[in-house]
Amino acid sequence: MRRLLMVLLLAGVAVGFAPAAQAHNVLVGSDPRDGATLGASPAQVTLVFDQAVRQGYAQVGVTGADGSSWAEGAAVVAAERVSVKVRPLPAGGSYVVGYRILSADGHPVTGKIAFSLAASASGVSAGQTGQGSSAEAAEAAANGGAGMAVVWVVAALLLLAAGTAVALRRAGGTRA
Repeated sequence: MRRLLMVLLLAGVAVGFAPAAQAHNVLVGSDPRDGATLGASPAQVTLVFDQAVRQGYAQVGVTGADGSSWAEGAAVVAAERVSVKVRPLPAGGSYVVGYRILSADGHPVTGKIAFSLAASASGVSAGQTGQGSSAEAAEAAANGGAGMAVVWVVAALLLLAAGTAVALRRAGGTRA
């Protein structure tokens, strides 16, 4: 019985400290590049990954510092490239591109890049804003997949606890 409990305990520790698989898509480039300062408003944002992205699951948001959404329409996936059209941006602003894609291996991949427009850049006047505020949507696009790891760890721990309870119950029944 002690041997079984030790095996279950070691299995739980191994699951808890196992490194995450690194087979997910990785962002290898973007246009505009992360941290770039542009002289003109981009017509679209393109993200480039190391392998093909699954169709139908890509979300890309472009958000200004005030929370305004500047992406226009749905993201378009073409192999390892994901693009979204962008409405003309105000000059002198900072923007975050949040993304969530479904990796080739079926796991969600999220992240974000940032860029800015120079104060002298060609764009719309600073008084105009994007349609609707989507700070929450961009944040969800950038951080949405983080919760799945927690779900899997909790499920593994619950399974381990159930197995331990069954083992203890059986061990207790044979002694009586």
